[in-house]
Amino acid sequence: MASITLNKLNKHYGSLHHAVKDVDLTIADKEFVALVGPSGCGKSTTLRMIAGLEDISSGEIRIGDRVVNNLPPRDRDVAMVFQNYALYQHMSVYDNLAFGLRNKKVPESEIKAAIDRAAEMLGLHELLKRRPRQLSGGQQQRVALGRCIVRNPLVFLFDEPLSNLDAKLRAQMRIEIKRLHSQMPTTSVFVTHDQVEAMTLGDRVVIMRDGEVQQAGTPLSVYGQPVNKFVAGFIGAPAMNFLDVSIRKEGDTLVAQSPAVKLAINEPSVRALEAWQGRPVIMGLRPEHLGLGGDGPVSRSFPAKVEVVEQLGSEILLETRVGEARVTVARVPPETQVAAGDQVRLSVQPGRLHFFDPETEAAIVARL
Repeated sequence: MASITLNKLNKHYGSLHHAVKDVDLTIADKEFVALVGPSGCGKSTTLRMIAGLEDISSGEIRIGDRVVNNLPPRDRDVAMVFQNYALYQHMSVYDNLAFGLRNKKVPESEIKAAIDRAAEMLGLHELLKRRPRQLSGGQQQRVALGRCIVRNPLVFLFDEPLSNLDAKLRAQMRIEIKRLHSQMPTTSVFVTHDQVEAMTLGDRVVIMRDGEVQQAGTPLSVYGQPVNKFVAGFIGAPAMNFLDVSIRKEGDTLVAQSPAVKLAINEPSVRALEAWQGRPVIMGLRPEHLGLGGDGPVSRSFPAKVEVVEQLGSEILLETRVGEARVTVARVPPETQVAAGDQVRLSVQPGRLHFFDPETEAAIVARL
């Protein structure tokens, strides 16, 4: 069993920088977990502590039943794929794949069998005699993956391995890594700043900020039920829109209102928001849950002015102005006739509003 358990994990760099703060996380055997967050949030430091490349300041790391705090990297039975591939440029692809096993004095017959298996998985057979400088970025990344596969480790660790690739290659390599995990369901931790990578690859997504775990859950749960404004704004592309509104009663209807918006709230959120009458809140609307059209003043829609039209082929992305706020609208049908300067109404899909405490930024209602 190769579960990973982090218990109150901390990393200090001197007295001025607390990089990782009391991280508690359990990663199940064969689970693929993505650590995601902005630059400097502590995700790579956490990964390097698991690998043994960074000393921990306090806390405990377990891989399976072993506490590995004081074990050197070579004794932790982990394999790591780096951002810069870390291939030996003077060696052939075959020798790069064989290097770690030869250091362990593995017989050449076993090395060849392991390399054949990895090459079959990753389509490397035709590249085995080449040097890394003769390979494309995507091919080099496959070699780096292959070097991990041949070791058959307990744990795979990925440190932003796709960030040096162009958009098309990143998409292809995401598929390769997903396919690899289905063929070799090894416990994996994948660090990225790209939330699309995290959402598409991870069985669970762990969002970090300023050294702390903000939320951990399935891609669907962190998208649909963000625990705070940071998670809501970080997960999702394009990012969630935020509007400052107040909650009040209009007849029997609870309303979220600002100078530019008045929306009826008639979903399960009503009970939780009753206590916020007369108080300001932050309302979140995902671009993909907005559309064009709608009805009267106390409704599921509000007026907006189109500022930018982005034609993406399969859909239109609109940047609009709602009072003082900018609101993005995604997934407008491509045949829609709309231009910059148009006055439109934006409608909200039922059950898709989010509300946050303006002081703590915690979710008032995780999802309506």
